[in-house]
Parts: sequence; C-alpha cells; structure tokens
Amino acid sequence: MKYNIAGVIVDMEPRFPRLRQQSRDYIYTGGADADVTIRLDEKFFRDRLAENPHLDYEMIEYIYMGSEFYNALIHFNGMLLHSSCVVYNGEAYLFSAPCGTGKSTHTQIWLKRFKDAYILNDDKPAIRITENGIYAFGTPFSGKTNLNVNAGVPIKGICVLERGSVNQIEPIAADDALFNILNQTVRPASEEVMDKLLATLDSVLRGVAVYRLRCNMELDAAETAYTGMNSSARV
Repeated sequence: MKYNIAGVIVDMEPRFPRLRQQSRDYIYTGGADADVTIRLDEKFFRDRLAENPHLDYEMIEYIYMGSEFYNALIHFNGMLLHSSCVVYNGEAYLFSAPCGTGKSTHTQIWLKRFKDAYILNDDKPAIRITENGIYAFGTPFSGKTNLNVNAGVPIKGICVLERGSVNQIEPIAADDALFNILNQTVRPASEEVMDKLLATLDSVLRGVAVYRLRCNMELDAAETAYTGMNSSARV
C-alpha cells in the first residue's frame, strides 16, 4: 500500500495495529509511483527482538519503519528533528531537546494557552525544503503518543528547549544551534548521505530562526515562547 508522508510516496505494508492505525490518514490513492519502498522481513524482526527483548514485533515495526523512512527522507531535501511541533495561526513551532526535558509538556501548554493550536507531530516531525519554503510535516511516527496530523506547515521557528525556573527566550546563531540540532536527528553512517543531511541542515538553519528557550511548566511559558519567536531579531 502507498502512503504520502511529508510529500514522499512510500510503499509499505504495516503488519501490526499500531502503525496501521497511525498511517491511515496518510494513505495515498493517486497514480504516482512510490519514491521509497520499505520492507522488514522476518529475519529483521527476529534480529531486532534478540537485541531488544523488551520490545515486541508491533513496536519493532513502528520504530524501525520510522527509522527507514527518516533515513530515506534525507534524499528528498528532508530531515527528522526529534522535537514536539505545535501549529498556531498557520505556522509551525518546533521545540527540540533530549528525552525527558519536557518538549511535549511545553507544547501541551500551547494548546491550553492558544485557541486552535494543535500538535503536528509530538516527537518526530519531518522537515523538508520545498519550493514554497521550509516546512514541517506530520508523520505516522510520533513517539509514544499518536499525536500527528497529515499536513505540511511553514516553520516559524525552532527552539532548543531547556528547563528553567524563569521563562526566558533568546535568538541564537546558526553555528551555535548546529550541534544541538545535529544531536536530535538521524546521523547516517554513509559519508555521502551525511553530506546530504548537512547540506539540508545548513539550508534549514539559514532559512529558519533558532532560539534557546529556558522555561518552567507554567502557562506563561507558552506566551514567552510565542512572543519571543514573533518579535526577536535573528542573529
């Protein structure tokens, strides 16, 4: 079956309910050929289970189908950013940080603070450079939750999120953001593919404002982030 994920036509055959259900909104019924084909055979499942005995086949499929997709995305001027992406007023705001920092908690505050805000992808939004600009996309692969929407939205800004007692946001230079962003994406083993990723990341950092947000988990944190990302001058 074919799916349109972030504008890439993907041929995959989910076997288990988790991925089948989360992929339903991405089903593609047009006539274009697939750009990418993803298959996981029985040996792959057995090998991954041996390496990760805490997982079952359903989670192996969900995790590794996603991994295959995001590696393929690099060839389409795209990349994964481990982040929670919230949309408000037709623009996407991505909050990236290591696991456990509070990305999802922060974007949930946006939903409380701003009417009509919604989560585009709660853990692994795709970023692509398109003819219309740099966009964030929902994908079926959204971490522990099923919070994802099949849509592409222009990116307003990217935040490197840190916990703090006082809400504070500041723009940061692309060079300063590079290490943080690179640590929150797929890092391919192939030098050639890594070069493609770095070229895409360079274009993203040149085209999208990046910020550092130190915040608590109070409602004002969303206001601080939104105001700062809509008024600060770029570095």
